[in-house]
Amino acid sequence: MLLEGLETLSLLASEGTMAKVASRLYISQSAVSKRIAQLELRLGKKLIEPDGRQIRLTPQAQELLERLAPSLAEMKGVLADSQTLFDQTPLPIACSETLLAGYLARFMHDYLAQDPHLALSTHHTPVILTRVRSGEALLGICAGRLPPGHGLDAELLLEEPFYLVGNEPNPKRPTTAGAMRKILTMDLENPANRYLREPLAERGLEPAMELDSYLALIELAKAGMGPVLLPAGLLALVGEQGEMACPLPGLGRPLYLVYRQNSLKRERIARLVSALHQHFRHYNDTPR
Repeated sequence: MLLEGLETLSLLASEGTMAKVASRLYISQSAVSKRIAQLELRLGKKLIEPDGRQIRLTPQAQELLERLAPSLAEMKGVLADSQTLFDQTPLPIACSETLLAGYLARFMHDYLAQDPHLALSTHHTPVILTRVRSGEALLGICAGRLPPGHGLDAELLLEEPFYLVGNEPNPKRPTTAGAMRKILTMDLENPANRYLREPLAERGLEPAMELDSYLALIELAKAGMGPVLLPAGLLALVGEQGEMACPLPGLGRPLYLVYRQNSLKRERIARLVSALHQHFRHYNDTPR
């Protein structure tokens, strides 16, 4: 019960409302309130207070979470490792949206025929790492560079090249001396993408807009705006513009499988990891 209360408090810190926490935990709002009330009773201090339509943590609660957060995440991960994974047990997978759209839709359709209890969710890479570390996801499939000390086992699936798509996409087009060409990119403040700024600048390319949505970038490219920076896996979604995309030699992003150290001892996870490697081997053998 203590662990449940701390987990609920941690989610309240990030979500801000009882309703959102209830949705994350698949329980009722009254159950969320009960967990917090029991934790306050156990600790003998007030942990939350109203903040308009939201809820904020008291300074005492914030201090508690700062001290316990690393241990709480590790404890949840150990419990997830210890859970018996039956064939009917949901197997949560945290995945990059672009990988799901660009590489994994057909694979997942086929694989669900043999393991129908996969539970997919999409997130940015930093969130994927957090969810796998805490055991909320048993496998992560993510894109971009991983931070040092992430604490997980990581296997490279593919080095995915980038392309320029859309209006005047030729990066070799002459420009005024010293001038930077404006392009549209994904959010380069995302830690997994931050490494791209320097190599783009070396190629004379400067982000004019950074969008936190590949769907928006795809639609802008289809509408003729650009040039737009897109990974190879999404070119097919752009249609004719994607067929005329211009490669940027040497510029790419790594795609990784990440999992906790003991995960491959579980047959269902090991079988899925093997199938994913086999699937991505095709893309390694047949470059665009």
